[in-house]
Amino acid sequence: MDRKTSSHVILLSGILNNGYKLYIRLPIASIQESVKISNNFLLLIGSFTILMGGIAVSIISKKFTKPICELNSIACKMADLDFSQKYQEKETDDEINHLGKSINRLSDTLENTIQKLKETNIELEKDIEHKSKIDEMRKQFISDVSHELKTPIALIQGYAEGLQENVIKDEESRKFYVNVIQDEANKMDKLVKQLLELMKLEYGKREFNNMKFNVVELIEEVIRKTSVMRENQNIEMVFHPEKPIYVYADEFYMEQAVTNYITNAIKHVEEKNGRKYIEIRIEKHGNKARMYVFNTGEPIGEEDLNRIWNRFYKVDSSRNREKGGTGIGLSLVKAIMNNYKNAYGVYNKENGVEFYFDLDYAENQTESTK
Repeated sequence: MDRKTSSHVILLSGILNNGYKLYIRLPIASIQESVKISNNFLLLIGSFTILMGGIAVSIISKKFTKPICELNSIACKMADLDFSQKYQEKETDDEINHLGKSINRLSDTLENTIQKLKETNIELEKDIEHKSKIDEMRKQFISDVSHELKTPIALIQGYAEGLQENVIKDEESRKFYVNVIQDEANKMDKLVKQLLELMKLEYGKREFNNMKFNVVELIEEVIRKTSVMRENQNIEMVFHPEKPIYVYADEFYMEQAVTNYITNAIKHVEEKNGRKYIEIRIEKHGNKARMYVFNTGEPIGEEDLNRIWNRFYKVDSSRNREKGGTGIGLSLVKAIMNNYKNAYGVYNKENGVEFYFDLDYAENQTESTK
């Protein structure tokens, strides 16, 4: 310690070449101040270096971790069967870019494979549904035929046994027995054919040959074919279209629908106000052509208005058999209209009953040139 200045000093001494002694006194305070300044400077430099190093490390790590996080996100979506996200491939030739390309290929392969599996599954479901429908159709057909053929088979069997055992002696009765057998056999043949056609329509196994045709000509032809049935019962039929009406449909099935409505009207027409009357007309109904068939007679019960469209349902079973009905005609109309997604129905009017169904207008209402 320097007694004069009361401060700590460092005393340095040495002998020079000429023999003189050299003494140097350095105050410690100045050295401490320099050390303090140096320490603060080093601390500042160190802190700045650590901060910049941290930023540099963060930037560099993000450069490496970002594509890895992206790949992880893609993998997670792939695990949930979402293949919409793809890795953005770069021009670099590093391992991460190669991994991204591989994941993209894996994603495309999995997506295509799963899509093919879905398509195969859909086809399989359709095949199973198709086989199920065929099996159901076969069971329903056997059930319906078995039920409906009991009566005609019993009649044929009874009359055939009568002929075999020779229970009748005169020729007229013998002819009657033979006619009954033939008539019941024809009914069975018609029933089975109609039922097969109905099954195909109901289960979507029938393809339509749609074309443009004049429905007025079709109705007039059906009226001509049923003229004998009307003349035997003195039935008055009215149909006066103003002009040709062209529709787009399968002419064969539309003829079946028209025939079923007209023959149904002939079978059930009754005299009202001194006349048996059937009226056919076609009117525009929205963007459709609607055909109406009216016949005089008793109204249909409210509980039967919906049931008459079911196959084999007969409001009056005894009268239906007497007039040769099979109970399938209206079911065929229903099946045909359902395939075309067109309206159909029936309602009671003051003196009778009116049936209707819709037809699709042809785009061009002029006659086609051939």
